[in-house]
Amino acid sequence: MTEETAREPSLLDAIIPVFFLIALLTTSVLLYRDNSSYGPNQIALILAGGVALLIGWKNGVSWRTMEQAISRGIGNTVGALLILLMVGGLIGTWILAGTVPAMIYYGLQVINPSVFYFTACILCAITSISIGSSWTTASTIGIGLIGISSGLGLSVEITAGAIISGAYFGDKMSPLSDTTNLAPAVTGTDLFTHIRHMMWTTGPAIVISLILFLIIGLGQEPVQGDISIEGRLLILDENFSIGPHLFLPMAVVFFLAYRKYPAFPILLFGTILGAVMALIFQQQTILRFVGDTGMWDGISLFKGVWTAMFDGYSSVTGNEELDELLSRGGMANMLNTIWLIMCAITFGSIMEKLGMLRKLVVGVLGLAKSTGSLILVTALTCIGINIVAMDQYIAIVLPGRMYRIEFERRKLAAKNLSRILEDTATVTSVLVPWNTCGAFMSATLGVMTFAYAPYCFFNLISPVISVIYGYTNFKIAPLEDEKAVVEPA
Repeated sequence: MTEETAREPSLLDAIIPVFFLIALLTTSVLLYRDNSSYGPNQIALILAGGVALLIGWKNGVSWRTMEQAISRGIGNTVGALLILLMVGGLIGTWILAGTVPAMIYYGLQVINPSVFYFTACILCAITSISIGSSWTTASTIGIGLIGISSGLGLSVEITAGAIISGAYFGDKMSPLSDTTNLAPAVTGTDLFTHIRHMMWTTGPAIVISLILFLIIGLGQEPVQGDISIEGRLLILDENFSIGPHLFLPMAVVFFLAYRKYPAFPILLFGTILGAVMALIFQQQTILRFVGDTGMWDGISLFKGVWTAMFDGYSSVTGNEELDELLSRGGMANMLNTIWLIMCAITFGSIMEKLGMLRKLVVGVLGLAKSTGSLILVTALTCIGINIVAMDQYIAIVLPGRMYRIEFERRKLAAKNLSRILEDTATVTSVLVPWNTCGAFMSATLGVMTFAYAPYCFFNLISPVISVIYGYTNFKIAPLEDEKAVVEPA
């Protein structure tokens, strides 16, 4: 069979794999609960992809065509997979170098527990605006904040929600962000027009989120655990050579990110710099980490940083809480996440190649009668594609292309569409465990997606505000307003 003889999928064809996937993922969570992302979800995605393949064969699409689509889909995520590997290496060497312990050490002394979640959200927002990357923010300052929250006896799940809320606010509002550039490019509007229009939804969403984090923090009593904060500081001081100079790797990574160097080289350089800092300042820590190797100390030191890169750091402070907190990182510990992403992209690539995603979008468009319902349908489409296609870029590009003509037909400015794409596709991607963003944040912060999702207030509130604006016609710009802004430029 050739592509020329292939039949267009019916709406039922498009719905069957989605319902099959939902059923399998639901069963996976019921049977395996917190362990569902360590194999069961991957099997569910592959099996659902197999159902889509059978429907594709029925419609006359060859295996070779679908195989090429899968290869292209996975090929497009290679950059993200490499970044994941480097984040694993970076976490391992930064713990070994004392960078993460130093963040925890000083954070325990200067951050007030009652405003910790509020502060974490603001710090991540400022960082993400500066460098334009929620991923880099989470994998650097976010790791330290998770450690501080654990040391203060606070909830790591709420902390992860605060980190993600701040990071995604900054990512949305930064002109350096890839998604912030992608959304206006797809819809045909100007970048800074897009950013200004987003402030009407993004501003209230982050303010409400900060108020919620402040209220939660004021009403929560820190749990000290088996040792006091002073005891934790003493243990960190005994096991690492702590000093402000250990923040150098983080400062260098932030500077390079601000200068818009590619993420993978930045993280690779940060990992190597962490290894060098460990060799210079943490020699005793490395030797304790590798144990008695029977080798010359110089070889043992080299083995220690090498091991931290591929297998992460294993803490042996003697305190169970700190050991669990600091035993992290390593490229090998990112392989399960990479497996999940590859299975998710396989399913999404098949659905997109067979035209099933487009069929679902077109089918939903018929439900949009008013401006409010059009924006609601667009929001649901973006969220649905984040779940089904497992990639925020597809969730931005596909609805952006499909709904652009409809927004023009209804005399609505393109900046309305670009804003709803960011308010939904960008921010909800991190709430889906098998989406590339959700998988990344879970692996990086060490918190399950379903555990932190209820506390990602910004990510949950943004779509709601955007839809409310649509139904109330508040700050919904007509097409003429955009022309008046864009044409003179």
